[in-house]
Amino acid sequence: MVKNETICALSSAPGMGAIALIRMSGEEAIQIAQSVFSKSLEHVGTHKVTHGWIQDEGQKVDEVVLTLFRAPNSFTGEDTVEIACHGSIFIQQSILELLMHKGARMAKPGEFTMRAYLNGKMDLSQAEAIGDLIASESEGAHKQALHQMRGGFSKEINELRDRLIHFASMVELELDFGEEDVEFANRDQLRKLLTEILGVVDSLKESFKLGNALKNGVPVAIIGAPNAGKSTLLNALLNEERAIVSDIAGTTRDTIEDHIILDGIRYNFIDTAGIRHTEDTIEKMGIERTFTKARQASVVLLLFDVMTTTPRELADMKRHVMEEAGENVNTILLANKADSKGFDPEEFRLSFGGNENMIVISAKSGTHVDKLKAALLKTVQTGRVHSGETIVTNARHHDALKKASASLNEILAGLDDGITGDFLAIDIRKTLYHLGEITGEINADDLLNNIFSSFCIGK
Repeated sequence: MVKNETICALSSAPGMGAIALIRMSGEEAIQIAQSVFSKSLEHVGTHKVTHGWIQDEGQKVDEVVLTLFRAPNSFTGEDTVEIACHGSIFIQQSILELLMHKGARMAKPGEFTMRAYLNGKMDLSQAEAIGDLIASESEGAHKQALHQMRGGFSKEINELRDRLIHFASMVELELDFGEEDVEFANRDQLRKLLTEILGVVDSLKESFKLGNALKNGVPVAIIGAPNAGKSTLLNALLNEERAIVSDIAGTTRDTIEDHIILDGIRYNFIDTAGIRHTEDTIEKMGIERTFTKARQASVVLLLFDVMTTTPRELADMKRHVMEEAGENVNTILLANKADSKGFDPEEFRLSFGGNENMIVISAKSGTHVDKLKAALLKTVQTGRVHSGETIVTNARHHDALKKASASLNEILAGLDDGITGDFLAIDIRKTLYHLGEITGEINADDLLNNIFSSFCIGK
């Protein structure tokens, strides 16, 4: 990307609408805007709005509102012009073609935000948070993206780096006085600092499980025998007729997916084919997909019919699911059809009372579905979402934290072994490098291009 070129792009959603926003940034942005605008921009101050016409050789193209952002007081740090025009696709294209004819070029994906980063308007983690903010679909994801974009995560990482840099400089200083055998970095204080930093890094690293759920949603697989009421439960959770409900066993032959938001967290539900022995080729494929989804899920809702399922059958079903999904998956047992005629709660308790994480429900009537929602919330540490605590939502940040944690453990092990200052300095620099990867203190062109290429064109 050539920074001194003037770039332009549509920054509002593509397609027809009431209003569209076209953005232009670069050294010649104001000059190009003046060449197509009906009024003088010479004395228009930064962050000021002007009403006028976009014109092409005297021919009016559209009546617009033009906003000027003079460098360095803009998103990119460069002279920037934003044109709010009518949302006709023809008008949008006409204005963009006109700007390019006058000397601008079409922006590449993420180029506006990349320029903001390169011009020091934000660090790398803040830049990535903009993409997360745009993509957020729940309150929790929105809060974390906003926290990161405002620099909350960056501040935490930079504080860790600053404290470690101080000791690194002391160790490096020792190397300059190697012949005098002096020690500027107190090893006990260094060990204490490293332990503190490791605690913070590991806490941030472990938060990624929740952060990933906030960003992408918690995958929840609804599993059970045919006619256990899985599709009815999905409809009850979504409060709409999303899945076909029938008394005919094997109605659901493929997975059906939808989501709800609970306390700011997105839960992605997958209604699966009923588990049973069958000779039907299509149904067999559906059952295989059931176990595929179980392996991908964070939570499994194991649903069974209280009137037809024996304790042994439930135990066999649990074992089968655990073998497929893994022992670490959160499993909630749902005893369904509790509103059936002849259901005896006391008899049921005596037969199935030893099972933990069991909720007796009626998916058809909605009885105790609220208890199920409460149980789902317990599978995620929702308290951290609303406490303002930093939660890592980015896989790249998680990877850097893992590497930083490993480096910190290497330094502590080295201190125990009494390694010399030169090797200690190398290990500290490695930790600083991994922490710096998060905010962009250390970067490579391929890393930057990979990050910003996932942004939309006008961002």
